[in-house]
Amino acid sequence: MRMIDRLREYVEHETPTGATDALNAFADRLLHRYGDLGGTARRVAAATGDHVVADFPGRGPRAEEAPLLFLGHHDTVWPIGRLEQMPWREQDGVIHGPGVFDMKGGLVVLETALEQVADHDHRPVRVIVTADEEVGSPSARDLVTAESAGVVAALGLEPPHPNGDVKTSRRGSSRLRIEVTGREAHAALDPGRGVSAIDELVDQLIVVRALVARYGDVLCNVGTITGGGRTNVVPGQAAAELGFRFVDPETERAVLDAVTGLQPVRRDAVLTVSVLSNRPAWQPSAAVDELLVQVAEAGRSVGQEVGGKAASGAADTNLTGWLGVPTLDGFGPRGKGAHASHEQVIAASLAERADLVAAIIRTI
Repeated sequence: MRMIDRLREYVEHETPTGATDALNAFADRLLHRYGDLGGTARRVAAATGDHVVADFPGRGPRAEEAPLLFLGHHDTVWPIGRLEQMPWREQDGVIHGPGVFDMKGGLVVLETALEQVADHDHRPVRVIVTADEEVGSPSARDLVTAESAGVVAALGLEPPHPNGDVKTSRRGSSRLRIEVTGREAHAALDPGRGVSAIDELVDQLIVVRALVARYGDVLCNVGTITGGGRTNVVPGQAAAELGFRFVDPETERAVLDAVTGLQPVRRDAVLTVSVLSNRPAWQPSAAVDELLVQVAEAGRSVGQEVGGKAASGAADTNLTGWLGVPTLDGFGPRGKGAHASHEQVIAASLAERADLVAAIIRTI
């Protein structure tokens, strides 16, 4: 099957984060596919969708070497039915569709590379495909940590930088939820008895904004706010979910400690702060630089020039990079529009990236 045909098959199997049945059905596809490619694959059960781990044996004199780890995910940000607004489309060498760039294209790249190395000597290959990467991999973090033990390096199948450069470090990413319980009362007849959960939440968000302003390189996005119900009732419940991005672990720890330690401003208000997910900052290192040199050499062997630079977005490679495993990301196809309605990949880059990944497997 052509790479483009397989990618279409994958994209048209919609897999939103949390859609357990759809994700598990896609996991079945991966299990069969990895088995056909000579791997031993297994599911790792999770309430919000199963993860997949596959091991491919090494070949020749390198069969007993430490494995090379590839990281991917099969969940997307798009709900079931998004294909109606964003149908699969090929035009002028560009492929459009939900999940085509982030990151089902990367899954197809790896499968094709594994086909290419079937008759070549290489070290063992391990693959982890997670089901909740788009929300910070809360159920997959321990799995990635355990399966990365003893690997020689980790390579992510996320999209590359626009020019094709791979990613050499990533910001840390944490999702937090602030919940406030106040006390309901009639907003006109007995307002003094009420404790407004919404007012308390707004004041807490102002505190968070002032905290973040003390650090020039911290990003904070208030992604959702909920609360209240009627304008004539003092609201008794309110909540917000926030996303933070950090360059270094020291700042990350300081900000998270401050936010999780918030105290109510109002008497009788109850404040709860929960960490929903956390992927620590992955910073540049000499080991990453050395790995990039090896990847560049592999690229030149197939006529490609490969560079690397830092990235702002977080991914599962944060988890391996933070642990000190030599890590690079961005081996998926080139394109643009992650999480956007114009999501797309350059068709020719599918084969280019497969050639690169195959060269890496053969040589690293």
